[in-house]
Amino acid sequence: MPLSAATSAATARRNWIAVACAQHARRGCATPGAGYMQVCHGKVAPLQRIRPGDRVAYYAPTVTMGGKDRLQAFVSIGIVLPGSPYAFDMGGGFVPSRRDVAYVPAREAAIAPLLDALEFVDDRQRWGSKFRFGLLAVSDHDMRMIARAMQAELQSLHF
Repeated sequence: MPLSAATSAATARRNWIAVACAQHARRGCATPGAGYMQVCHGKVAPLQRIRPGDRVAYYAPTVTMGGKDRLQAFVSIGIVLPGSPYAFDMGGGFVPSRRDVAYVPAREAAIAPLLDALEFVDDRQRWGSKFRFGLLAVSDHDMRMIARAMQAELQSLHF
């Protein structure tokens, strides 16, 4: 592979779906200009896979953590900002790792209408199992579909 192609592949923008209850995901984008993401109960390792410039959409299976209040919707979408994961003391001994994110204006969007169009859904009956690890890499096609469903401005997401 030529050096320019290798460099391009190494710096390609990636797309991620992060999973959290809506209450937690909404907290991460509640303050304009101070957005952040946490995944997998604050673990740093998954955040280290993500790079500045990557796109991230939050999927919320429920409204509250551990709740039976099913939502099954995308609740926020944005671009990961420069910087590394960092620890943040939330009090009570909980110090999760975070990354900063520039969220874009968007509407929450149910996943059900998208299931037949998303490339990562390979089994319509078990699509939710893809989210069990809390962070899922997806294609440009899938992120674009999610962004459109959320009525997010595609240019803001560098499409």
